[in-house]
Amino acid sequence: MKITTPEFKSNAVEALADENLQKAMGHVQVGFIEKRQVAADGLPEFEALRDNARDIKNHTLAHLDLYLEAYSEKVEQSGGHVHWAQTAEDARNTVLEICRKAGAKTVTKGKSMISEEIGINAFLEDNGIAPIETDLGEYIIQLRGEAPSHIIAPAVHVLKEQVEEDFRAEHTHLDVDRNLEEPETLLDEARTVLRQKFIDADVGITGANFLIAETGTSVIVTNEGNGDLTQTLPRVHIVLASIEKITPTLEDVSQIMRVLARSATGQELSVYTTFSTGPRREADVDGPEEYHVILLDNGRTNMIGTEFQEMLRCIRCGACMNHCPVYRAVGGHAYGWVYPGPMGAVLTPSLEGVEKGGNLPNASTFCGRCESVCPMRIPLPKMMRHWREREFERNLNPATQRWGLKIWAWIARHPGLYAFGARIAVRGIATLAGKNGRLASLPLAGGWTKYRDLPAPEGQTFQQQWRVRGGK
Repeated sequence: MKITTPEFKSNAVEALADENLQKAMGHVQVGFIEKRQVAADGLPEFEALRDNARDIKNHTLAHLDLYLEAYSEKVEQSGGHVHWAQTAEDARNTVLEICRKAGAKTVTKGKSMISEEIGINAFLEDNGIAPIETDLGEYIIQLRGEAPSHIIAPAVHVLKEQVEEDFRAEHTHLDVDRNLEEPETLLDEARTVLRQKFIDADVGITGANFLIAETGTSVIVTNEGNGDLTQTLPRVHIVLASIEKITPTLEDVSQIMRVLARSATGQELSVYTTFSTGPRREADVDGPEEYHVILLDNGRTNMIGTEFQEMLRCIRCGACMNHCPVYRAVGGHAYGWVYPGPMGAVLTPSLEGVEKGGNLPNASTFCGRCESVCPMRIPLPKMMRHWREREFERNLNPATQRWGLKIWAWIARHPGLYAFGARIAVRGIATLAGKNGRLASLPLAGGWTKYRDLPAPEGQTFQQQWRVRGGK
């Protein structure tokens, strides 16, 4: 998938003017935020589980090489194959090689952010293999030729009426007078169309929520049965996963799963939690003949030992973006790559470079809601600040912004001048505001006043009040 993050500002302007998008994003409040709160409140040990989940991942990252080796050995012992991919290109080529050996013409896919990260769909199509998304949201956006706008609800930006229009345009072999006005009828139609695709597929590709070092098991957590059909019906099952998905034991996974679904969709557990360990054995009634795991690095080892290592604790629940006022205003496509919202603002520059993704950390109010709801207690605002520093150091932000910060820093190092300037500014703004106490425009603050009024300061400055109350 081509990265377009340098265009975030123009993308955001378009998103704010998109009436359908704005209507669709209004569903996030009820669909995610309120349900998460109810689920968290209903579990007295929820905060303790967050601490445990954080500690498990910290331990795993501190010994990542050992757990990766242990996992690989267990997969091989169960009859599976592990492929190490340093880059996205390596991963794509490995998938293509496996598909060609299997003589694959069609590939069914479960929802996988890694497959989006490496752009596998377009790559397979270019090489004569048809990828078919089977998650309902992914299927919808595949028909629309779009990227996901959310990591767990890829079609959250699409209205029901738009889905009906897309289905009628694509499923021309069905009755033109059929009823597609209800979500249930849309779901039934997608199920009907995809059923034969599952049966005909030569290869199935899934992601992995967890990889268990203790047993060599991959785990997918879904609310649709498509994940199971994708990995059990085809002759070959390919697991696409990044290296930080490793978790030491089954017990560790069970602990983290208790905060995953609650944080993502407000459920105690997702409808399906599927454990896969190797290919079909003689006594098994179903399952693939071949089981392949592709472990992708793609820049993640460069994060180890840096101020961004904590980002690798992320379990892709989407809670940070659900609660982010910026994401909820502009949706996921404005971020220009696979990972939107606060987690994308940290992960994208980490994986793609600050030159391409360095402007995303600026798309934050730093309200702190993302960190407060993250089940893994990832300090997202802190890491976004680090990326802002990197952007400033490399002169990647606008010159006016850099000079403004330098001037402010110089004044801040001279307390007397700073206090004098603050008093003058307070008086000047109050005078400009007039009787209603608000400004519709202000020099050097046009980016704010263009969309909202700026309240004028009232009373004394903070330093003046501090002195009155006994400060020195």
